Amino acid sequence: MTQRASYARVAPDVYKTLLGVHQYLERSGLEIDLLNLVFLRASQINGCAYCIDMHWKDLRAAGVAEQKLYMLDAWREWTGYSERERAALEWTEAVTRLTHQDVPDDVYARAHAQFSDEELAKLTLGVTSINAWNRFNIAFRTPAGSYQPAHKK
Repeated sequence: MTQRASYARVAPDVYKTLLGVHQYLERSGLEIDLLNLVFLRASQINGCAYCIDMHWKDLRAAGVAEQKLYMLDAWREWTGYSERERAALEWTEAVTRLTHQDVPDDVYARAHAQFSDEELAKLTLGVTSINAWNRFNIAFRTPAGSYQPAHKK
């Protein structure tokens, strides 16, 4: 597919605004690997190749086990995720999909058991922000595959 436009180039303030939210999340106190896992899962659901490539590479560069990444689509069936990760992934799926325009009470209860109110608000900002990034990259057909992580472990 051919890129339609570079939204970062044609609307730099839009890009800077999204980037500002991402930078806030990096300083929010939530674990960076957890955020990237959430970003990767939402991007898988939305089919955003650019973001899948980015967050997969960021997680690998951070030293996250390959198997944890391979099993992400089937996280419910694999025991290698912590309870906190499982709660974050379930919350991510519920907020991303909003089935019947609702996040079920049982999903909230499991997430709230692992995250404080403040952390859950920050996690929700992370989920909604990656959904925004996904939609921009899909809508403008941002080419995937060339992303290089800024850090390596």
